[in-house]
Amino acid sequence: MFSYLSPEQRVRADHPLRAVRAQVDQVLKTLSPLFDEMYSTTGRPSIPPEKLLRALLLQMLYSIRSERLLMEEIDYSILFRWFVGMNLDDRVWDPTTFTKNRERLLDADVARQFLAAVVEQASRQGWTSNEHFTVDGTLLEAWASLKSFRSREKKDPVPPDDPGNPTVNFHGEERANDTHESTTDPDALLARKGGGKEAKLSYNGNLLVENRNGLILNTEVLQANGTAERDAALVMLEQIAGTGRVTVAGDKGYDTRGFVADCRYLNVTPHVAQNHNRSGGSAIDARTTRHAGYAVSQRRRKRVEECFGWMKTIALLRKVRHRGLFKVGWVFTFAAAAYNLVRMRNLTKLAVQPA
Repeated sequence: MFSYLSPEQRVRADHPLRAVRAQVDQVLKTLSPLFDEMYSTTGRPSIPPEKLLRALLLQMLYSIRSERLLMEEIDYSILFRWFVGMNLDDRVWDPTTFTKNRERLLDADVARQFLAAVVEQASRQGWTSNEHFTVDGTLLEAWASLKSFRSREKKDPVPPDDPGNPTVNFHGEERANDTHESTTDPDALLARKGGGKEAKLSYNGNLLVENRNGLILNTEVLQANGTAERDAALVMLEQIAGTGRVTVAGDKGYDTRGFVADCRYLNVTPHVAQNHNRSGGSAIDARTTRHAGYAVSQRRRKRVEECFGWMKTIALLRKVRHRGLFKVGWVFTFAAAAYNLVRMRNLTKLAVQPA
């Protein structure tokens, strides 16, 4: 009538999540003093932040589209209960309670410190480079409809035919970020990937990746204003520790005289792809391209696309489910940490394989 098996006994020894959980345990131990400051010692017991972060990791690792579905998965999955740290008879959290407690993690910017702790762990293993990097950006579609993108001055006195999904005819209307704004997510701007592509309300997500194993070192989310990629790259490059000269690879979008000059001012050698079609020619000349390291950087920089691909397809960030620049940046940073954990698990597996 009774079973005394613990979740630990039901998870096989070679399960991929075991290596991830061991890495997460070390990170959470590092962040324990921060959690002590966030939570009061009085009042009703709240959800431990360690369990909140473990649950959010599961949501990204297993592509769970909502927190309500996440709670359902944890309720009946022994594997998920084991990873979060819950016994089989523990009651799962109400989705609304989970959301309210998550706000504390947002306010404390735990995602950035979580990513820094993961990067430090990888650095101790010798998996990260401190000299050669890559920067790149991508558009993250906002959780807002084009119907919500309306003029700031024009007010429609006519009540909508359907308040939940009104009929909006903007055919022939010139719409721009200077004159229009989304009523659902004001921080999202209208942007498109290139000529001939449709414009969508979006954010600009940027990554700084090291070139040794393709691990993400830093993130930055800005409004998609056309220059966000170069602006974010300079912000992240300024935060690189050390005073020695480093290299940074990038695509043709970074081949501007302003960006190249700013990089050299920061003691960074720009190994960006040459764009000979731009007005005035490429800002990168033979003084840079003649070195063998330039060709290596051009090969290595493509690894950043693997990061974006995982974050958009597995972590479900192709269209973000949060609104506001701060929340989108938090989730984007935490997804970068989740990607690093998966990548580090694979590196560990390769290291222990016999030659």
